[in-house]
Amino acid sequence: MARTRAADYDDKRKSILKLSARAFAQQGYDKTSMAQLAKICGFSKALLYHYYENKETLLIDIISAHLEELVDAVESVAQAEQDPLERLRGLCRALLLAYEDADSEHKLQINELSFLPTEKKQDIIELERKLVAIFAKAVAATNPQFGDGSALIKPVTMSLFGMLNWSYLWFKPGGDLTREGYADLVVQLLLNGSQSIQGTVAS
Repeated sequence: MARTRAADYDDKRKSILKLSARAFAQQGYDKTSMAQLAKICGFSKALLYHYYENKETLLIDIISAHLEELVDAVESVAQAEQDPLERLRGLCRALLLAYEDADSEHKLQINELSFLPTEKKQDIIELERKLVAIFAKAVAATNPQFGDGSALIKPVTMSLFGMLNWSYLWFKPGGDLTREGYADLVVQLLLNGSQSIQGTVAS
């Protein structure tokens, strides 16, 4: 007879993901044991293993869930009917708002993905590529120099992600600058800078 799931299974799983993400981010993935995670989550080791067989599957789930939330947050903005500048602003705002309360997950995506073997992180890489593609298309639409096939779309898009992704290191909620305000500033910097660059890369 198949074992039925407890009514609070999903809630406990989400709690495990959130608490484990915080522990991995603070202590380091390689320095955190399943026994420590069980204690942090308030579970027995046996119960934690009921949800996750090892740290690897737990890290995969944390990063995958985080990226899925990011993609969901920006897809509706990308599909909305609006001018290119407003679309790019909307995407940056949506991404930064999705980062709120997700610093640990974001840090793991950036710093700990290398702990996963290549074959185990292909789905994660595909989610990252999907996210980048959404922004690359929006960036290309803001400047005629970024026509189809422009060699500058990728470096400009990745520079945009650099400004957005590393803001978790210094951004303080409740300060003079809101997440939306910083998103607008990033877009302004990007567009002002891109107006003066050439449409091709020197060979």
